[in-house]
Amino acid sequence: METKFSNMCLAKNHWRALLLMGALVFSCADGTHARPSLAPSSSSAASDVQFADGIVAIVNKSVITLSQLRALTYSRIHQLAELYRGAELEKKIAELNKEALQDLIDRQLVLEEFKALETKGAKIPDYVIDDRIQAIIREEFQNDRAAFMQALKASGTTLSRLREIERDKIIVMALRQTKLKDGGIASPAEVQAYYDKNKSKFATKEEVKLRMIVIREASDEDIFAGISKKQVAEEVREKIKTAADFERIAQLYSEDYSTRESGGDWGWIERKILHPELAKVAFTLPVGKVSPVIEVERNRYILLVEERRHARIPPLEDIRDAIERALMVEEKKGEYERWMDSLRRKAFIKILL
Repeated sequence: METKFSNMCLAKNHWRALLLMGALVFSCADGTHARPSLAPSSSSAASDVQFADGIVAIVNKSVITLSQLRALTYSRIHQLAELYRGAELEKKIAELNKEALQDLIDRQLVLEEFKALETKGAKIPDYVIDDRIQAIIREEFQNDRAAFMQALKASGTTLSRLREIERDKIIVMALRQTKLKDGGIASPAEVQAYYDKNKSKFATKEEVKLRMIVIREASDEDIFAGISKKQVAEEVREKIKTAADFERIAQLYSEDYSTRESGGDWGWIERKILHPELAKVAFTLPVGKVSPVIEVERNRYILLVEERRHARIPPLEDIRDAIERALMVEEKKGEYERWMDSLRRKAFIKILL
């Protein structure tokens, strides 16, 4: 028991070390740092994050290394590998690497811009960095400073180096925020033009509030074993005399175990969510009516449409505030991109990836 407990503690410390090592290199577009979601393995934490290093980009007199890039993309690549295979996976990883490398380059440009401001008196007070370190100890280590120091040691860095890294993150966030300041109020003409151009973005989709009973041809928990499923479905349909009966019958007989307890309630759904054969029935069935038995791929379905929402484009006055906010966001992004473009034009940037 003691050995098992020790191993558990060790694994927990490895996990914390991974979190801390992720903190050293992760920087998102808004200047905050992201945490990699990596589960600890039986191997050492250090071996999980030791990457073959090399230079992937040069920014003026600074370099961006392969280990920085891989640490930034590591957890996301694992997620992509669960969704894609072969050439499509390679394409997605290439896109991710390109985006992450650009973020690292932009981050370096912002840091160098701050160096120029330091000659004019700009400074990050020590207490701001102190607060950030305390936040890490509080949020990631439950105020356990000893565990924090142990994870710091396991990550192969020092407290002094961590302070430098956190200072850089604060700088990036602060300078980016100054370039994302609030813009002016959009004019009525701008609001109208945006509405006319983007009506499809504001359109609500046609939806139905649906209940469904499912009788499966084959089921791991077959409650109708040995009986014709077609016959079962027809008999279940006969039991539903009114819409009010549907919920109770679904709780008794439906083999869709994710919705059976709720009486077959699927809530509000769009046409694209359903199999085309089911969608054809659901979106033509009158509200309050129960469908006949529908056979799709040897399974049987009975539908009840409780409510319907028709597709519509809301009038301008209903979404004016949302459009004004969207225009402000666009203006902020435009101002930020213009600033970043100016930094890129002034810099020597060479990508080696």
